[in-house]
Amino acid sequence: MKTRIVRIGNSRGIRLPKAMLEQCGLQDEVDLSVEEGRLVIRPLEKPRAGWGEASMGMAERGDDSLLDEEYLGPTEWDETEWEW
Repeated sequence: MKTRIVRIGNSRGIRLPKAMLEQCGLQDEVDLSVEEGRLVIRPLEKPRAGWGEASMGMAERGDDSLLDEEYLGPTEWDETEWEW
């Protein structure tokens, strides 16, 4: 599809047809990048998207143990300074 680049204040922009936006799943915010001389517009991914599935997969593999377990006990300050 051929379209024009239009002036928007000090910037430039293009108008995208509603059907194209819906086809691509584009909403109010998008991710823009330049790849090999091409402008690429992608739907903006939600922060932490897929983290739930990833953590369940880690649990299934037994790969979700704490890395600093040895430091979870009382500290020297707890032993010498703290009064229970």
